[in-house]
Amino acid sequence: MTKDIESEIEGSSAPIMEHLIELRSRIIRSLIAFLITMSISFYFAADIFNFLSLPIIRLLESYDQNTELIYTGLQQGFMVHIKLSIFSGFLLAFPYISFQLWRFVAPGLYKNEKNAFLPFLIASPVLFLVGAAFAFYVVMPLAFDFLLNFQQNQGDGLVDILKIKYLGSINEYLSLTMAFIIAFGLCFQLPVLLTLLGKVGLVSSLGLASFRKYAVVSILIVAALVTPPDVITQVILFSVVYTLYEISIFLVRRAESNRNKESE
Repeated sequence: MTKDIESEIEGSSAPIMEHLIELRSRIIRSLIAFLITMSISFYFAADIFNFLSLPIIRLLESYDQNTELIYTGLQQGFMVHIKLSIFSGFLLAFPYISFQLWRFVAPGLYKNEKNAFLPFLIASPVLFLVGAAFAFYVVMPLAFDFLLNFQQNQGDGLVDILKIKYLGSINEYLSLTMAFIIAFGLCFQLPVLLTLLGKVGLVSSLGLASFRKYAVVSILIVAALVTPPDVITQVILFSVVYTLYEISIFLVRRAESNRNKESE
């Protein structure tokens, strides 16, 4: 009997080692892809930054202000290139990283599970790009315009020569832009996450519907934390995320209906 137990342990350890070796291989491939895209992004970092700076440049031009962005530390320009190359490199490598994750998980799934999971794997990066584009083309111009209104062309009262102007730091601007893109990109993942949880039975449409009032408070808190302190941006983010929450309820309800039809 002891020999049988030992043989079972040895037999079960072999597949585990094979899975660990395959996981290491997938991680190494993902890291290599990330390093390649990061290197390419570093070479084009100036062009990428010029593209990301378009919202603030257009607003400064509309205010008839100098469109130069500065850096205040000698190493700041280089560090911005590094930060930008990491950010862009990960975005470019994300589809390949997702593909490696899929290749690792797929052999352990049934055919119907693969058919259910694959559309969400495709939808996730697409929704992230939609959220990032929405932040870049819609939210950021509105938010930056609101913040630029706090400039002061002329002092009041006794001080008539006081002027407060925005002198953009490339590090500060890039950090704010990346925060917008990441925040909206992740918020647009809400339908994917909740629908997947609904498919596996961890959440239900009735539960999500009864959770609405708490969802409103939670979304308001998230909107206040991830956006600048202006009401316009917070309202936009709240409206978008709550709409996605309602879409998630519809998708979960539809998934439950399909699951009930299959069970019948």
